[in-house]
Amino acid sequence: MEPLKQADNYDKIANHWVSENFNRDNGIEQHKRALQLVKKKEKAIDVGCGSSGRIIDVLLNDGFIVEALDLSIEMLNIARQSHPDVQFYHADICKWDFPKKYDFISAWDSVWHAPLEEQENILKKLCNALTPKGVLIYTSGAVDEPGDGSNEFLGQILDYAAIGIPKPLQDAGFSWN
Repeated sequence: MEPLKQADNYDKIANHWVSENFNRDNGIEQHKRALQLVKKKEKAIDVGCGSSGRIIDVLLNDGFIVEALDLSIEMLNIARQSHPDVQFYHADICKWDFPKKYDFISAWDSVWHAPLEEQENILKKLCNALTPKGVLIYTSGAVDEPGDGSNEFLGQILDYAAIGIPKPLQDAGFSWN
């Protein structure tokens, strides 16, 4: 999986997420629930923000100063049009260092586009970028075991990978019966 190739493929279909064919409600209720856990609502970042701006809107409406990151330049260009006051970063999360700590980090439908071998480091990076009592919400592909692959979507081949759910939780100290 090559992140720059992935970004190029997303550049070609960036308008999909601002079209009437995209469900802008995707992930919104989950974010609203997660935001109820945030004690201090100052700084937030949307990692893999894409073009729709729907999560940025939720964060702005909740009173955050919002920043956003994506590797697709076209996704960022579209997002900037509706959010000119948001600080956007054009960067690869695998190589990028957070410039500060955040009270809330969203990585919704984004981390699973990073190479499998980078995902554990990305998850650690996301957690380390939180303020004390900060909240992270991210999607991981909802699989038990690590794996990767690719699918065709809107004429583009998009790669995906997921580290699986149990191992990262166990590594973080969680257990269940």
